[in-house]
Amino acid sequence: MFSRALAVAGLLATLAISSVNAVPTISAVGNKFFYSNGTQYYMKGIAYQLTPDDPLVDGDQCKLDATLMAELGANAIRVYHVDPSGDHTDCMAAFADVGIYALIDLDTFTTYINPTVASWNQTQLDRYSAVMDAFAVYNNTLGFFVGNEVISNATQSLAAPYIKAAARDLKAYRASKGYREIPVGYSAADIAELRPMLQNYLACGTNSSEAIDMFGLNAYEWCGTNDFQTSGYSNLLAGAEGYNIPIFFSETGCNTVRPRTFEDQTAILGPEMNDSWSGALIYEWIEEANDYGLISYGSSVDPTIVASDVQGGYTVMGTPTPVTPDFANLQTQWATLNPTGVALSTYTPSLSAPACPSSTSGGWLVDGDVTLPSVGQTQVTGSATSAASDTTPTTTGTAADPTTTKKGAANGGKEIAGMSAALVAVMLGFMYWL
Repeated sequence: MFSRALAVAGLLATLAISSVNAVPTISAVGNKFFYSNGTQYYMKGIAYQLTPDDPLVDGDQCKLDATLMAELGANAIRVYHVDPSGDHTDCMAAFADVGIYALIDLDTFTTYINPTVASWNQTQLDRYSAVMDAFAVYNNTLGFFVGNEVISNATQSLAAPYIKAAARDLKAYRASKGYREIPVGYSAADIAELRPMLQNYLACGTNSSEAIDMFGLNAYEWCGTNDFQTSGYSNLLAGAEGYNIPIFFSETGCNTVRPRTFEDQTAILGPEMNDSWSGALIYEWIEEANDYGLISYGSSVDPTIVASDVQGGYTVMGTPTPVTPDFANLQTQWATLNPTGVALSTYTPSLSAPACPSSTSGGWLVDGDVTLPSVGQTQVTGSATSAASDTTPTTTGTAADPTTTKKGAANGGKEIAGMSAALVAVMLGFMYWL
């Protein structure tokens, strides 16, 4: 009986992985994303972090959320923290079944790149690699972030080579393991005086193995009745002109004007921007004290309550209920925005990596294409030309909350290629034997 139970468990796991791997993969080519069938992919995504540690280990909850996300029109989620030792198969399958892909942040509250005295050490590399190992097996893994809003002011720009070193080593690890080329990128805070330099620096240089594969921007500029010009999006478009890798909004959704109408989506996914930008991720799925949620799992509760389904006074599991009218407003916007882009077969990009920016007095502090730090090095403070020294750092501190800078919170196509008839027959036969 026990052996049969194990066999059933193994069968169910196999079926779940088969479901995940029935969806087409997505890759970065030039400055665009493409499905493996050659169709261009545009992101309509949601920030998804129900619990601080890992929201992708509760298959039943993921199924409930994935079903409603599909009704919303989403095709991507972003998860800021995961536990690589957890079993993510059921959740990844639930999202794959409705055509939703996952962007996964690789760092944790203890292994993030500290912007004050940056380091890149073996502990960090091992932890980031473990997360990559856990998610590289799924076809609907869209990409990995090596950092989120690490740099938020000019004095922290010396951390940029460490972000780039992390990307370099994770790309090398990806190749050594024979994984598909799942994009490795960075999610930046929208700091106007640093954005152009950081954006270009992370993609610059003659050695593409040292550059990121994609760039995400956390931007909350378009609020209420702003438009393409007054929001500053016209400047974002100009800054992405000729950029050689995919660029997209890794967080957006200003809530200083209520209700949120998400009118920026018409620019991002419309003809004004969709030739150079690849979509957006809306912040965020769950309603919390910051008032950015698209859904809730029930009324708020006493914040002193300690329970597995309560975080900071909010229920974090159960049947998701749309927040009115924000959910419907976003649903309406996305329903009318379905850019087709270009076919991979006709796309012949001639884009070059941007020039590495020079340092400026009181501003960007990294001078050109500096030598990147190797594993075990830490930042030399106050230097615009030297990136690292040969001292072994100790990782300390608490990770910046993914929503700290702007929000102050705690915390494609839906193409499903079905399983082959032969595989289904084999599985049904095995079930009959059991």
